[in-house]
Amino acid sequence: MARTVFTALLLTFSLTAQSQEAGTDVNAIPENYYRAELVILERIVQPTAVNEQMADRAVEPASDTEEILRSVARDGSAETTLELVPNGELHLHSAAQRLERSGRYRVLVEAGWYEAFPPDYEGQPLRVAVGDWLEGAGTREIEGTVTIDRQRYLHVGVQLNHWQLAENEMPEPAAMPQGEGDQPDTETGVAPETGSDVASMATVADVQTAVLAAPVELLTWIRETRRMRSEEIHFLDSPTIGVLVFFKKIEASE
Repeated sequence: MARTVFTALLLTFSLTAQSQEAGTDVNAIPENYYRAELVILERIVQPTAVNEQMADRAVEPASDTEEILRSVARDGSAETTLELVPNGELHLHSAAQRLERSGRYRVLVEAGWYEAFPPDYEGQPLRVAVGDWLEGAGTREIEGTVTIDRQRYLHVGVQLNHWQLAENEMPEPAAMPQGEGDQPDTETGVAPETGSDVASMATVADVQTAVLAAPVELLTWIRETRRMRSEEIHFLDSPTIGVLVFFKKIEASE
C-alpha cells in the first residue's frame, strides 16, 4: 500500500515538473480557456469544373491586421503571430491526414493554439495567405482573414478569397499627366502634391486594391460566420476551399 502511494506521489511530482517545464501552471489556467484548431484545405478540382461565375465579383480589401494565422511569402517562408502547438496534438490532425490521403484535398493550414475567449471577446482578424504563388499578381491564390469572437457562444467568421490568373490581362493604366517641374517619387512614380513637403503614403487598402488589380480573377470565396460549441467539428466550404474548425475547452482538472 505504501509503495502504491509513493508511486502515485512520484507520478504527481513528475507531471507537475513537466507542466512547469512546458511553461503551464496547472493552478493558473484562466477561465474560458480553449484550444482553438483550424484546418484550411484546398479542393483539388479543375477551375473549369467550378460552376460559380465569380470573375466579375467585386471584392473589398481584407481587414487591416497585424495578427497572422499563416502567411507564406513568395520565397516560401511562412509567418505566424500565434504560439502554435504541434500538429500531432490536435484533435483535427487525423481528419486532416485522412482528407489529404484521399487525393481530393490539399492541406494548406493546420494550426492550433491556446487562448482565453471570455464573454464579449472581440478578436483581431487573423491574416491568411496560402496556396500557390500567382506570378505577376503579387499574391497567394488563397488569401483573406479568419476572426474569432465570443458573445454567448464562440463565433468564427471566415472571409477567404480564391484567386486565379485571368485569361486576359488587364490593360496598363493610362499615365497621369505631370505638371512642369514636378518630379515623380522614385519608388511610387507619383508626383507629390504642389506645396507638400512629404508625398502622401498609400494606405493598406490602396496597396491591396492595386495588387488585386493585377491580372487575377475570383474563382470562389467563403463568406460565413458560424456559431461554435466546444468539442463540435464544423466544416465551412466553397467549391474549392474548406475550413475545419474545432474548440476544446480546457479545465483546470485537465
